[in-house]
Amino acid sequence: MRTIDVAEVTAVVAELCKKANFELGEDVLAAFKKALEDELSLTGKDILQQLIENARIAREEEVPMCQDTGFAVVFLEVGQEVHFTGGDLYAAVNEGVRRGYTEGYLRKSIVGHPFRRQNTGDNTPAVIHTRIVPGDRVKITVAPKGGGSENMSALRMLKPAEGEEGVKRFVLEVVKNAGPNPCPPLVVGVGIGGTMEKAALLAKEALLRPLGEPHPDEDVARLERELLESINRLGIGPQGLGGRVTALAVHVEVFPCHIASLPVAVNLNCHASRHKEALL
Repeated sequence: MRTIDVAEVTAVVAELCKKANFELGEDVLAAFKKALEDELSLTGKDILQQLIENARIAREEEVPMCQDTGFAVVFLEVGQEVHFTGGDLYAAVNEGVRRGYTEGYLRKSIVGHPFRRQNTGDNTPAVIHTRIVPGDRVKITVAPKGGGSENMSALRMLKPAEGEEGVKRFVLEVVKNAGPNPCPPLVVGVGIGGTMEKAALLAKEALLRPLGEPHPDEDVARLERELLESINRLGIGPQGLGGRVTALAVHVEVFPCHIASLPVAVNLNCHASRHKEALL
């Protein structure tokens, strides 16, 4: 049994909140550069160049790459041989978010009640997803999620007979209806299977995969390729101003489902595909 003081979790979460907002991943930057080669629209090319420059400034000056610094979504993979001491784990995560967003001068975007709408003032509480895994390590991933792209996400309970073609129609419908609102070029996370809430979580988790890394199942990887091609034929383009590059990647995750169900969730992410991780 390995003992970890929750104070370590707080410190790591605080740092990840800042890094996720300041440092765009190398996989995303590589996707920007490839998109710049593929894009034919001069306006689209100009936008992509600005996104690359924006990412450079954010990293070098340690300022947010976007004014919407997101809802702090935190994924914990906790080894079953880990014992936490020093307090409540979730309270420690939220303290880390509080510190990170305060120390990093990151915008606080969370309201404490969906109707009363009073800002909590420190971007807490976080949305925390926990998975128990073998071993004695703890993996912490912080994925700030902007409101604009999250608002354009959707879930539908398809009939099993609609099959793969029904899934494709729904994903394209979501992206088309979203238009410029989620700040394309997008990363499109798709969750298929499970139950209503499992499909939504799969779609969110799909966004954490390194950009463009195909699913290990060849049939799912083919679906990812076909969806990306179809989405990029919509002509929405960078920032919705027209062009070939509406999405940088489509990532699909699947899970077993009930004989009567075919749940599908689409979680759109803007071009600022932010997430950082650390191991304890």
